[in-house]
Amino acid sequence: MPSNSITLRDVTPQDEPFLRQVYACTRAQELALVPWTTEQRDDFLRMQFDAQDRYYRQQYPSASFQLITANGEPVGRLYILRERQAIRILDITVLPQYRNRGIGRSLVRELMAEADQKGQSITIWVEQFNASLGMFQRYGFAAIADDGYNYHLERSPQNHVRSA
Repeated sequence: MPSNSITLRDVTPQDEPFLRQVYACTRAQELALVPWTTEQRDDFLRMQFDAQDRYYRQQYPSASFQLITANGEPVGRLYILRERQAIRILDITVLPQYRNRGIGRSLVRELMAEADQKGQSITIWVEQFNASLGMFQRYGFAAIADDGYNYHLERSPQNHVRSA
């Protein structure tokens, strides 16, 4: 999928059903292990999505909450907090059927270029078993913290010369 077909737009209230689907895909592997009914899973996912969404919006009110589209089709979400010293990727999730097509790589590279140009570091928390961990490591992200479940990764700015 060519990178020029990947776009971002601000999330709107009409995107909530899609965003719930994106969130659900992040919990699918975990939920496959529990002996719950479909209704129980749906209730759990609804509660967890609402809690996560509320947390992000309360803790990071100046963050950008964007929908990722590829060829006009919604394929994921990208939540970013741009601070003075760093760009914080709060969340980047692409639906499973669109993974391994360069979508996430393209977006992360764009953020890295932005951070490098501004002399900022870029950070993200990644679950230790997440398949994207290898991509972040290849791009020079290194663990700066480990909570036993997630790594807090950081990439320092590259080739930036601050003006005096």
